Amino acid sequence: MKNAMRLRSLFTYIALFVVGLTLTVSCTNPAANISTDSAPVSSSAGSGESIASLGFSAWPGWIPWQVAQERNIFEIHKASVDLKWFDGYLESINTLAAQQITANSQTLNDTVSSVSGGADQVVVLVNDNSTGNDKIIARSGINSIADLKGKKIAAEAGTVDHFLLLLGLEKEGLSPEDIQFVPLETGQAAAAFIGGQVDAVGVFAPFTTQALKRPGSKEIFSSKDFPGAIPDHLVVTRKLIDEHPEQVQALVDSWFATLDYIETNAQSAIAIMAKRAGVSVAEYEEYAEGTHIFSIEENLKAFQPGTDRISLAFAAQEMSEFLNKVGLAKQKPDLSKLFDDRFIKAYAAKAQK
Repeated sequence: MKNAMRLRSLFTYIALFVVGLTLTVSCTNPAANISTDSAPVSSSAGSGESIASLGFSAWPGWIPWQVAQERNIFEIHKASVDLKWFDGYLESINTLAAQQITANSQTLNDTVSSVSGGADQVVVLVNDNSTGNDKIIARSGINSIADLKGKKIAAEAGTVDHFLLLLGLEKEGLSPEDIQFVPLETGQAAAAFIGGQVDAVGVFAPFTTQALKRPGSKEIFSSKDFPGAIPDHLVVTRKLIDEHPEQVQALVDSWFATLDYIETNAQSAIAIMAKRAGVSVAEYEEYAEGTHIFSIEENLKAFQPGTDRISLAFAAQEMSEFLNKVGLAKQKPDLSKLFDDRFIKAYAAKAQK
């Protein structure tokens, strides 16, 4: 899970709501141009120049990488990695596409979009699925999906929340033409909703928290109603796989070791993650409930072919058709080499011994 609550400093968000009331059109990812008040970090495991460079930003399915860094898990698993924090999620997407980093934490939506644009990227691990942190929220008087017909609905065009909106409409038998879609960057979409300029909005947490403060507003549906629609991943360049497959394996091994650490050291791990996200421990715990972290068993299943969104191949094809339909992908990408499960399989084999 993109997507799948791109945590940012709540103080920064509030400022964005104030300055974002002017409606502008944007077709970038939900977390684009959102920043925290935490200073960027860059850290290497071991000595000398790192082989891999891994980008991540504020989403609870990716924040565990901070734990891996601070608890020397990368070093333990011989991952020669420079961990790079991005205040702006879109910046991390563009940096990977330009191959200025060799790995990144990003949504399936953005990965398919990048591949459609010519990037050679590979999904090697599922971090999580959004299970409620992406929501469609409406004003008083709108109580169902059917009530959205003819209404002004803001969301960031081409993003996972736009996708979620269309899934909900389709479920009710409505088409995109049945609503007045207002394409806005996520912060501006939330601000427009709070200001009464639109009737409903598609946003992720903590924008959801702010949007629900509009008197009478309510959640109409969320990513919880569409399991597997918003998965988030570890994505690497094909060059890194070809030249240093052992480092890709080390990253995957480090991820699962980090999850083990978090399970047995929850209090200290959550403190690390909340600090990196720029929120309180209580806020982090609240938002984290809407994100389902994938186990190794769920990873193995996700990489298998299937006929629903549990299968990454199915989900990617669906997302490709969506991007093409809304005009954000000029051509359907070749998805035949997008997924590589050898690294999670290797980890699973070691874990069973």
